[in-house]
Amino acid sequence: MKINPYTYQEVHTPYYIIEERKLRHNLSLIHNVAEEAGVEVILAFKAFALWKTFPIFRKYIQATTASSLYEARMAYEQFGSKAHTYSPAYTEEEFPEIVNCSSHLTFNSLSQYERFHLQAQEASLGLRVNPEYSEVGTALYNPCAPGTRFGITADKLPERLPADIEGFHCHCHCESGSDVFERTLRHIEEKFARWFPQLKWINFGGGHLMTRKDYDVARLIQLMKDFRKRYPHLKVILEPGSAFAWQTGPLVAQVVDVVEDKGIRTAILNVSFTCHMPDCLEMPYMPEVRGANICCEDNGNNGFLDRLGGNSCLSGDFMGNWLFDHELQVGENIIFEDMIHYTTVKTNMFNGISHPSIAMLHEDGNLELLRKFSFEDYLNRMD
Repeated sequence: MKINPYTYQEVHTPYYIIEERKLRHNLSLIHNVAEEAGVEVILAFKAFALWKTFPIFRKYIQATTASSLYEARMAYEQFGSKAHTYSPAYTEEEFPEIVNCSSHLTFNSLSQYERFHLQAQEASLGLRVNPEYSEVGTALYNPCAPGTRFGITADKLPERLPADIEGFHCHCHCESGSDVFERTLRHIEEKFARWFPQLKWINFGGGHLMTRKDYDVARLIQLMKDFRKRYPHLKVILEPGSAFAWQTGPLVAQVVDVVEDKGIRTAILNVSFTCHMPDCLEMPYMPEVRGANICCEDNGNNGFLDRLGGNSCLSGDFMGNWLFDHELQVGENIIFEDMIHYTTVKTNMFNGISHPSIAMLHEDGNLELLRKFSFEDYLNRMD
């Protein structure tokens, strides 16, 4: 089916639509960064795990990162290479299978290392470290906040690392720029450089939003070149998630009713913020809606001001306000921009609400259905 990629007027039910052209653009940029900087950039499944797109990914990258048994299995069985795996806590029941699916395996604490390292000698082992510095402003996403459960601070590391530890993993960012990474890198080196001669690799984690339009890619490349000159024996790994799927496609929904109370108009949609766009309520942030402007209630502008409400029975399942240039009508499309990264991996079936289908808009303009969800999918979650 040929699709108009601006209006999606041919679409009449909810869809997450990933656009192949935009995905390949991001993948090409990331591949070029890796080549020019002499580092490895790998995909973090926590932000994007649409495995039917992996044949495209494998043309640009060779590895992925996992945070659980199922993600590690996805790397090994669906992507076709063993995962760089980190988990806050491994369990006895799952660890042997995780090892089987992992090329690199990072421990969150020295106690986890002591408990499991002898079972993991086939993998390259690392420790997650905490530089006690992060510029992430939202506490929910700050991995270095006081009291964090993530990583080992420098004062708790032995001067001589265990003989089988080959790497450090350090995650401090969330949709951050290269300027933030530059400042963070100084703290990482200040805290941990004395252990670098004992290592073979260092993983600077995710949050490097190199595909955002205002991201200074040249600065990132130079940072990594300079770092590698200082520590030529270290392999450098970056594992962004959002950067791969950033601005690669929308969630297309439809208006099913318009209600009003105390002068507040709400267009009720056939999707849900809490079910299908949970980061909007968790972060929180206002998503961009195509053809509308975000504004406050006393905007004084001409137009039609609406909340957008989800179709769950959670009272807070709404966001607003958007200013439209027309009065919203039942049946028309509402297009939420940039709803592929994180959103597609965090959705749920609360209230048994129908889940949006997932499709790919190919470069030739044809829409390919990747997955349509059914009542059986809901039953299986409750089974």
